[in-house]
Amino acid sequence: MPEGHPHSHDHAHAHAHPHAPASFGTAFAIGITLNVGFVVAEVVFGFLANSMSLLADAGHNLSDVLGLVLAWAAATMAKKAPSPRFTYGLKKAPILAALANSLLLLIAIGAIGAEAVRRLIHPAVTAGGIVTMVAAAGIVVNGLTALLFARGRGRDINIRGAYLHMAADALVSMAVVVAGLVIMWTGQQWVDPAMSLAVAVVILWSSIGLLKESVWMSLAGVPSGIDVYEVEATLSEL
Repeated sequence: MPEGHPHSHDHAHAHAHPHAPASFGTAFAIGITLNVGFVVAEVVFGFLANSMSLLADAGHNLSDVLGLVLAWAAATMAKKAPSPRFTYGLKKAPILAALANSLLLLIAIGAIGAEAVRRLIHPAVTAGGIVTMVAAAGIVVNGLTALLFARGRGRDINIRGAYLHMAADALVSMAVVVAGLVIMWTGQQWVDPAMSLAVAVVILWSSIGLLKESVWMSLAGVPSGIDVYEVEATLSEL
């Protein structure tokens, strides 16, 4: 068998079968459970602390929970066998899930940004200590969830979407910790909504690439990282 065969098969597999390996079912279940619990905690403590940044992060995490559910459902659908109605099976479902994920993020950005601007105009007292402790827990939860998807992010856009969401969440939680500490040390209440706007910018930045690639792949475009000329040259050698 020619040397180039495994190489071309890898490229073809990455392009034609963009679904999550079965082993990620456990990762999705753990990630969803952890994040649902954390969203509830953030909402409760966000209201107790009167913290916009905690509630903003809770909204973002909720969109990520929905995103994980979508990604898991799409990964399951992608394993369905072809049928007379869907002769190629449902292997494009993860791409549609990634597209839905990016749209959910845009909705979350709009909600967070609007409320943060309102809080900047009408400041409210925030309990910095509660904000810091809850956000610190968020770093652990989101960091662990991101690690669950780290090994599959290079080959599957659906898994990469889940990984990017969780990694961005961990960074956002770090920012909220900083906001809580600044409020505790200086008493400056504007820091909380200002950090919420920073959160929205980070989310927007992380979602643009996912949106562009999911739209591109839904139109059957070549995924990023795939050199179509290299694939063509390798196939021609067989």
